[in-house]
Amino acid sequence: MFVFCLAVVFKLVSIQFIQGDKYRALAEQRIVKNVVIPANRGNVYSVNGNLLATSIPKYDIRIDALTSSDRTFEKHLKPLCDSLSVYYGKSSTYFQNKLRKARVNKNRYYLLARNIGYSDYIRFRNFPLLNLGAFKGGLIVEQTTKREHPMGAIAQRSIGYERFDDDGNVTRAGIDGAYGVKYLRGKDGRRAKQQIGKGQWKPIADYNQVDPQDGFDVYTTIDVNIQDIAHHALLEQLEEYEADHGCVVVMETKTGEIRAISNLGRNKDGHYYERLNYAVGESIEPGSTFKVIALLAALEDKVVDTSTVIDTKLGYKQFYGRPIYDTHGHGKISAARILEVSSNIGMATIIDDGYSKNPKRFVDHLKEWNLDKPLGLPIIGEGKPVIPQPGDKIWSKNALPSMAYGYNLRLTPLQILTFYNAIADNGVMVKPRFIREVKSLDKVIETFKDSKINNKICSDETLKEMQAMLKNVVERGTGKSLYSPYFSMAGKTGTAQTEYWMDDWKENKRYISSFAGYFPAENPKYSCIVVIHKPSTKKGYYGADVSGPVFKKIAQKIFTDTPIVDEVESLDIDSESTEKEYKNFYNIAKTYKTIMPNVVGLPTMDALALLENMDLKVKIEGVGIVKRQSIKQGEKIKKNQTIVLEVS
Repeated sequence: MFVFCLAVVFKLVSIQFIQGDKYRALAEQRIVKNVVIPANRGNVYSVNGNLLATSIPKYDIRIDALTSSDRTFEKHLKPLCDSLSVYYGKSSTYFQNKLRKARVNKNRYYLLARNIGYSDYIRFRNFPLLNLGAFKGGLIVEQTTKREHPMGAIAQRSIGYERFDDDGNVTRAGIDGAYGVKYLRGKDGRRAKQQIGKGQWKPIADYNQVDPQDGFDVYTTIDVNIQDIAHHALLEQLEEYEADHGCVVVMETKTGEIRAISNLGRNKDGHYYERLNYAVGESIEPGSTFKVIALLAALEDKVVDTSTVIDTKLGYKQFYGRPIYDTHGHGKISAARILEVSSNIGMATIIDDGYSKNPKRFVDHLKEWNLDKPLGLPIIGEGKPVIPQPGDKIWSKNALPSMAYGYNLRLTPLQILTFYNAIADNGVMVKPRFIREVKSLDKVIETFKDSKINNKICSDETLKEMQAMLKNVVERGTGKSLYSPYFSMAGKTGTAQTEYWMDDWKENKRYISSFAGYFPAENPKYSCIVVIHKPSTKKGYYGADVSGPVFKKIAQKIFTDTPIVDEVESLDIDSESTEKEYKNFYNIAKTYKTIMPNVVGLPTMDALALLENMDLKVKIEGVGIVKRQSIKQGEKIKKNQTIVLEVS
């Protein structure tokens, strides 16, 4: 027993003096820890200065029911409960019973409010007892931040987020994810907390040991007005055609700045939301929108010119044992007309005849235009293009004819739009841009400028030919249903089969409908692409019917908001016809006072002005030019007499 006692004493001395610091530090570590306080992420703004994403602080308010003395607790309990009663709408007695019970049960972490905003947080801090702070009143404040999107679901996926799962893996989407690490995230703070029970930690003080530093603000190129137009135009069409998903992008021609991007997919309930960034991440067979790219290469290489006549047969032709079809037979038509009517056979014939002996020449054009490479966007998840070349597994004799009308290759919608934008911008291919600048309050941290991918994609001659053909597609080609005399558009329709390798395709055909182009046609300000996947074939699936109307609605509404104004150098213009009409009108008005003149052939407004000046009551039936008048020429008229004009 004596030896055992000596061993115990030795161990105690060893722990106290030799290993004491180690165990004291370990004990301190177990009851006190530094908790990370995430910094508020910087705000994301539109190009107009509208708030697109922001971090909102949220607060949990608790009370340590044992901290305050008995005298202090009793003095402030009823006033505190009166304040809680007003806030929650429950009786003061209810809260008195709850807090007394918490004190008896030695609850040092009693919840008073959860997930409240800043104004309510300030209100709670001023409640009796809580206004004494952490040491005298027992106030415990825990702050978290929540990312909010003031515009709701509009462009939410493109604005993006940065999230961490339980294993520490990070998911970054959109602008918020792309620029989160460098600009938006900020620097985290630290706050010391003490363990007060199993799984419960209480802040040691009501201040932070290290305050978090907010992230920088990012100003995007998104225009909220155009974004709203694009979002709702796409949503309406997706719902109308019961499509699986779709996207739309509007780009400013000169700068490459993205003014709107919307990506909507359907959930199990049939509702659409920003599910994935299809415009950036989905690489697809583009179908007929690629015909523009293929024909541009052929025109530039002088393989054909716009007047070259190609025999498209009667809608059926075999290439190396495989048939290619057109919706309608067109016979012998020019290369320009082939693009206008979107002939698969015509484009396949042009490219196969021109490049079958040297396919590398055609593929090299696509590489010169950087179509074989991603755009290099900072947004994570950009889809990879697929451009086959001789020697690849997917290359065969049918590769060229297939590529000619947009199959056997893959591009993202944004890559296709970038090429169309280059045509609109007289051959200059600019990189799409989502960010304009980064700021800290009013201080500019970094400015993002235009970046060119290709200074000139082809000759001016080829460009003018292609620009004319794209305008004709809308005026008299596959896009003629979209034509409007009030504003000009240029572009190309696209209808591509998708999932055609599936066993059930013949019974359940699926298509991708698209339209890519720009407006106004003469002096383009914006380029736009619309891609809609798997519309109901019972309602329609052609690009002109499904995607084209979305393009037109966007162009039309943007024109309404930002009309194109023509400047007139002078109003002093001599016109013989106008002068003749004026003299005729003046002579009638001067001559006829009480006798009915002949107003047949006059515009409605002229006839109305003339007859009302003669104190006649005029009823007009129709719109346009006067065809008949109820009172014959030369009849005597009376004051306030009624005359009926038939107009058409």
